[in-house]
Amino acid sequence: MRNPFDNLDKVMEHRVRLQIISVLVANDSYDFNALKDLLEVTDGNLATHLKALEREKYISISKSFIERKPNTRYKVTERGRTAFKKHLDALEELIKQQRK
Repeated sequence: MRNPFDNLDKVMEHRVRLQIISVLVANDSYDFNALKDLLEVTDGNLATHLKALEREKYISISKSFIERKPNTRYKVTERGRTAFKKHLDALEELIKQQRK
């Protein structure tokens, strides 16, 4: 029998990455500072996790200026949305197996 934990997405096993994806799935987009405040993480910590998600093409990034200040916004990609759903489905399956 296959280990049910094998179906979990390794990228989303870290709670900050799972939180980021959750926020982006629930919202059209989010900027860096708003994510940092919401998740209560440091700049460096957030940047590291965003880079990991970007490397997997789970998120897209757009940079602009708002009143001469740089603004970086993040959106979940279709690939990221699909990976998130599969991860949640795997968690749900684990829970079901534990209740048997």
